[in-house]
Amino acid sequence: MRLSRYFLPTLKETPAEAQIVSHRLMLRAAMVRQHAAGIYTWLPLGFAVLKRIEQIVREEQNRAGAQEMLMPTIQSAELWRESGRYDDYGKEMLRVTDRHARDMLYGPTAEEVITDVFRTSIRSYKDLPKVLYHIQWKFRDEVRPRFGVMRGREFLMKDAYSFDLDTATARHSYNQMFVAYLRTFARMGLKAIPLRAETGPIGGDLSHEFIVLADTGESEVHCHRALLEKAIPEGVDYDGDLQPLVDEWTGLYAAADEMHDVTKAATLGDDLVTARGIEVGHIFHFGTKYSAPMGATVTGPDGEPVTVAMGSYGVGVSRLVGAIIEASHDDHGIIWPESVAPFHVGLINLKVGDAATEAACAALYESLGPDRVLYDDRDERAGAKFADMDLIGLPWQVIVGPKGLGKGVVELKNRATGAREEISAESALARLAG
Repeated sequence: MRLSRYFLPTLKETPAEAQIVSHRLMLRAAMVRQHAAGIYTWLPLGFAVLKRIEQIVREEQNRAGAQEMLMPTIQSAELWRESGRYDDYGKEMLRVTDRHARDMLYGPTAEEVITDVFRTSIRSYKDLPKVLYHIQWKFRDEVRPRFGVMRGREFLMKDAYSFDLDTATARHSYNQMFVAYLRTFARMGLKAIPLRAETGPIGGDLSHEFIVLADTGESEVHCHRALLEKAIPEGVDYDGDLQPLVDEWTGLYAAADEMHDVTKAATLGDDLVTARGIEVGHIFHFGTKYSAPMGATVTGPDGEPVTVAMGSYGVGVSRLVGAIIEASHDDHGIIWPESVAPFHVGLINLKVGDAATEAACAALYESLGPDRVLYDDRDERAGAKFADMDLIGLPWQVIVGPKGLGKGVVELKNRATGAREEISAESALARLAG
């Protein structure tokens, strides 16, 4: 993509309303613009990152055996009354009435909808287990939306739901999602720590939240140092016994403020790490909390009806954009991990109008691929180009100018390390290919 044609209205000054790093940088890098309190329009650069994160989430859900579908944003209040949550959920739920005076709501989550789909579709234990998910916009009417996409009212979330015959098989579904989450966040360049968590309004008796460590995190996290060094599982057999793998992670101490056991933590000595963290995922096993009141049953092996055991598993897709920035930035701007970067390379033309420079840039642009390259072909001063490229944080920069070409080289810069080197255009292509 040529920057002269790309919609990238970056800002030199930080908007006054931005309180944290990710909010400031997302506004300055023209990733989002605020539409209303806690509601954002995603501009092309931000939307590209959002879609890359979404795709990683999708691939790891599919790998774990979950099946994608799509549920509505506007839901019937009757389903929520069946589960008993309509009156209990609180003011965070945006309630509306349609033209026929039917009570509706903008979904903050989808347990009721998916349970209704299940109970009208699955009759026999032979059709279990099932894990279904969607990636959909949600709305929770936060009393004080702040911190940009980190605590907005409208947000994009992946929510999956498992249906099993009994507690033992439900725990296996839970473990599948636990491992899938470890892999998901690692692919985004994040170190996510699983913490035993409260279940809150979702309900249930087993829950873990996944916390990304960042200096500007919203909560304090205490964990065993070994959790920061554990290798993410590769080649997982999701149909096999995952309990030993899950136990390896959950057997190490990890807790946020509200569940921190000072006495137990003290036994870790120098192995205790205290840091700030951001929640990016939450998984729950809640048994029959929704299936029982909503009549979600199957015929069991003995011919008798069995109320299915359920779990739910959320990932904050839009929240992850902010979380990655919080964990990966410097004084100049964002530093995107390659897996989620909107473009792989920023190509900078230092002498627009110079025939040799134009030709070299055109050749690099075509060879690397327009979908992978943001080509700064604007007639701007070099300093402005460098500042914008550092701000938007693409993993690599290729800088082309008459002086370098006179020596047969271009400059290659790694955004994360700041390392620069002069190499031939051919070598740069070889380095950046793939």
